Amino acid sequence: MASIELPSVSRADMSAIDVGVRRSAASASVSALGALLLRDLTVLRKHLGEFVLRTLVQPFLLVFVFLFVFPEIGQSVGGGSGAASFASVLVPGVVGISVMFQGVQTVALTLAQEFGFTREIEDRVQAPCPVWLVAVAKVLSGVVQGVLAAVIVFPIAAVVHASGVHPSFNVKWAVALTLIPLTCIAFSALGLLLGCTFEPRNIGLMFGFIVLPITFLGGTYYQWTRLASVKVGGFKWLQTLVLINPLIYVNEGMRAAFTSVPHMHLYVIYPVLIGFTVLFTGLGIRAFNKRVRS
Repeated sequence: MASIELPSVSRADMSAIDVGVRRSAASASVSALGALLLRDLTVLRKHLGEFVLRTLVQPFLLVFVFLFVFPEIGQSVGGGSGAASFASVLVPGVVGISVMFQGVQTVALTLAQEFGFTREIEDRVQAPCPVWLVAVAKVLSGVVQGVLAAVIVFPIAAVVHASGVHPSFNVKWAVALTLIPLTCIAFSALGLLLGCTFEPRNIGLMFGFIVLPITFLGGTYYQWTRLASVKVGGFKWLQTLVLINPLIYVNEGMRAAFTSVPHMHLYVIYPVLIGFTVLFTGLGIRAFNKRVRS
């Protein structure tokens, strides 16, 4: 019987095949990521009215009460000679807290539903891409909605105030256009971490024990520099304690971007926010992988 000789495959050919396979896998992953993100944006477009309403209610009430009602009734926080100064402090803080809430709520609550009764996460992780890329798609969806929240909230917060109470703005576009996306990534990644850490039935605890303290100790209503007067034996304990809160850097950065009021130095804000972003993203992807495989 005559022997059949198989064609030989050189090392160069094997390398070319290997590169082609890797490119195909990478191309499939990019396509899957785009499809996952497009699906979330399509859902957002269909529920745009709900998104805008959810985004505006809290910021509107904050500026309405503090910058309109208080000055009108002569309340000390919003009335008197310090009303305009307080408005300049509050408006950037309102933008910061809106971005924070949007990122955390969008990602964490959605994950709680998908890991809970809908079990939609099981369909998502079957996409032809690594599991961690599904988590990245969640973060990117939160980033888009966070940027939209900032664009919607700032004009509203800037114009809702009593007569004679005019916030003083001095917009630095280079800071605003870099800080807002960085903030959105950081808090969307935090939402990923929280959504994968808390069970759906305990999602209320997340807001009570994590989101609420972050909100009130995040410098929304006051400047970080003013906390230096809170001391115990000469130690500025509160000003030091709030440094573990990522929102304090965001709100101080927003004040640097939109006003001329005293604020934390930008060379502190950017590195710390980048550090929080890397930390939250790494821990969030790890928690997502663990939750999916469990």
